[in-house]
Amino acid sequence: MQAPKFSRRSFLKSGVAAAAAASLPGFSLPAQAAAAPIGTVCQTQYGPVQGAQQEGHLVWYGIPYGASTAGDARWTAPQAPAPWAAAKDCTVPGAAAYQYSTCALGTEDCLKLDIYTTVKASKQPVLVYLHSGGNQTGSAQEMPGGTLAEQLGCVFVALEYRLGVFGFNCLPALCSSPDETGNFALLDIAKALDWVRDNIAAFGGDPQNITVFGFASGARDVMALLASPLFAGRFQKAIACSGGMTCADENASAETIATALAPLAVQDGKALTEAAAKRWLLTTDPAVRAWLCGVDASRLAPLMANASLRMSAFPHLYADGITLPEGGYLNAQYNNIPTLLLTGADEFNATARWDSWFSSEDAKRFSADELEASKQFAATYGSALYRVFNTRSSAEVIAARSDAPLYLGQIEYGSSASRTQIPLLGSFQGICLPMLSGSNPYVGWADLSGAGYQAMAGQFRQYLKNFIIDGDPNGKKLLSSSTKWPCWTPGSPALLVLDADADSAVVQCAAQTETKESLLAALEADNTLSPALKQAVVENVLQGRFFY
Repeated sequence: MQAPKFSRRSFLKSGVAAAAAASLPGFSLPAQAAAAPIGTVCQTQYGPVQGAQQEGHLVWYGIPYGASTAGDARWTAPQAPAPWAAAKDCTVPGAAAYQYSTCALGTEDCLKLDIYTTVKASKQPVLVYLHSGGNQTGSAQEMPGGTLAEQLGCVFVALEYRLGVFGFNCLPALCSSPDETGNFALLDIAKALDWVRDNIAAFGGDPQNITVFGFASGARDVMALLASPLFAGRFQKAIACSGGMTCADENASAETIATALAPLAVQDGKALTEAAAKRWLLTTDPAVRAWLCGVDASRLAPLMANASLRMSAFPHLYADGITLPEGGYLNAQYNNIPTLLLTGADEFNATARWDSWFSSEDAKRFSADELEASKQFAATYGSALYRVFNTRSSAEVIAARSDAPLYLGQIEYGSSASRTQIPLLGSFQGICLPMLSGSNPYVGWADLSGAGYQAMAGQFRQYLKNFIIDGDPNGKKLLSSSTKWPCWTPGSPALLVLDADADSAVVQCAAQTETKESLLAALEADNTLSPALKQAVVENVLQGRFFY
């Protein structure tokens, strides 16, 4: 039997209406007694779940918030999981969503979440995390949720959701009704947030104080949630680290997806040529859906190459007029909630330095010294454009359509302007993660053990702890040595800059003077490279990236 297809009206009715009801006088969600300690077995709306006690916190891995998305359930709205009676074992991390890195891995039964809390948690703010990976790879295990639950005083929830072509597919046969969308991953996130609202009290969380927090592609998803009418009332605050506003044209995306799928259709005898297969895939023929739902997941997962900050390689977050407004972010009416936008100063450094063009045949016409200079050129301008993309460009769009508080921050630590430099990488994409987790996954590349770095990280965590409580990073418990984080406005584009020397944090406010226009003008005027080399770097390394 074919799974029910997505209806915007039914999804809105079940999700947003419930969220709105929760804010009405006299309405209350079922909640555990405030003083009762939390045990390792908690009751959810679908059945009990058995977690584990670890040092300082409790954890539940892989709690289902939706049914399997395999087979006929592919590219449909997420459905409720089947209820269970006995306590479900949630003591061991489960598989991530189906994806492809060096090989296919994961599962289509991926609509699950991890929860970290403390024994004495009661009405704690809830932090819902969306992982990185270009919306193609990644998992809920990206962040040490237990550490964050303890340090930030929150209930930390990390989501698994559909990725790659499973999470984003706008072929006409999958979206033939005006009420259907190809942004299936966004539907998953909406379903997960509904589950959190309805169940998190049992884990010590406050269902009316939910912050969505994303890193990289997860941050870009957060921006989509802010602009989407589907998510009105589903969360109360937002944090986006290293991710700006990206969306794809639905028609162009369908063309790209059909081109990628066409060889498989020929292999399976659906057409004689790839051109004919593509034409068929771009129709509303129900046979297209039937065939796609029967193709083994391992054949579908590798189809889209690593996007590498390019929408053309893997188009997603379609401006479909349903989950995202037609015309994209400039046409959105934003969910009016406090938002914090954060970037590293040098987030394009690594991508620029190791871009494949520098080892291509075309690049061999230039000398080694010229190529080294061009790597620095690409890293400098790419990083500058990227940090504006992650912060100011998004803030300007939101501020024109919302009066909610905006806070913008930049991590300077490690950059060429920093008091403590990190060779080659600078203040790289992902530097915010060890500041939160306390662990360093970049050992060998960056020494993050110094007293100054630790002091900076401690101040950063306090800002976030305050923000998830009431939407103000300054809160009531700002460290005496900390700088007040000002609101950003178009008339006063203030930026909190986080840095440190060997011994101490150096956190200060600065006026954000960079704009995309000023940076492109500076790039155009820069004569560091020969005209031929400059053109080659711009065309092959910079153009086509999200930020350019």
